[in-house]
Amino acid sequence: MYELRDIVKVYRGGHRAVDGVSLRLGAGVLGLLGPNGAGKSSLIRIAATVTRPTSGQVLFDGADVVARPDLLRRTLGYLPQDFGVYPNLTAREFLGCLAAAKGLPARIARSRIDELLELVNLTGAGKRPLGGYSGGMLRRVGIAQTLLADPRVLVVDEPTAGLDPGERVRFRNLLGELAVDRVVVLSTHIVSDVESVAGDIAVVAQGRIRRRGTPEELLRAAEGRVWELLADPAEVPRLQTRYVLSRLVRTTSGVRVRLLSPESPGPAASRVPPDLEDAYLDAIHQPIRSAGNGPWPVPR
Repeated sequence: MYELRDIVKVYRGGHRAVDGVSLRLGAGVLGLLGPNGAGKSSLIRIAATVTRPTSGQVLFDGADVVARPDLLRRTLGYLPQDFGVYPNLTAREFLGCLAAAKGLPARIARSRIDELLELVNLTGAGKRPLGGYSGGMLRRVGIAQTLLADPRVLVVDEPTAGLDPGERVRFRNLLGELAVDRVVVLSTHIVSDVESVAGDIAVVAQGRIRRRGTPEELLRAAEGRVWELLADPAEVPRLQTRYVLSRLVRTTSGVRVRLLSPESPGPAASRVPPDLEDAYLDAIHQPIRSAGNGPWPVPR
């Protein structure tokens, strides 16, 4: 079991990036979903023992890894948002250096690198310098390095940033396969990145968990709050000031607007079922609770 308990991170100047977050995780993918600046990266770095929290605990199998980070690091795979490589090294050389740093014997490392290059579909490119790799290929090298020591916990931060749609799909599929017997924490601001692989989603805004549940539970929480209407283009700015707009589609008849509201925005509007993008926007735009610091509940 992997648990973050009452995590707070306050930076110099008093900025509270993480504000009392608690998460308890088992095998599978947790999608940590939130806008840029929500505190996701600070939380991810704490979860990966890269940064110490101002207060709170990170527990792995009951042990406090804030006090003893090596207990988790031995079985952790971490892919930061800015994953750097040595461009003159080949993928095999780069992974070999990291395997040595992790203490893997040379014979075991060679066999493991072969397995991982095949897993991330880079066997044919393993002897090419990394400087000639595409963004998607580098991300796959990043995943390979997280798996060198066969970790029980994977923590990945904005893993599909800059990837083309095909690479994003392949990356998400790979994470889904890896999560069968591992804890995977996937931090992103892209709803589609978690929609297809995460059975557990935590929506983060202003350093707090605003809502957590399965995709179906998040959808139920937004039911009755999503509307569509056809508006004159000149009317769109007024709607933007009054409502959260999730989608605008220009047509020959006007602008088809999809928005969030607890009540009907007008006689021309019709209520529609929410999708996960709607549910995400609904969660992050809910007011912060005046008492307590937990997430807004979702229907069960």
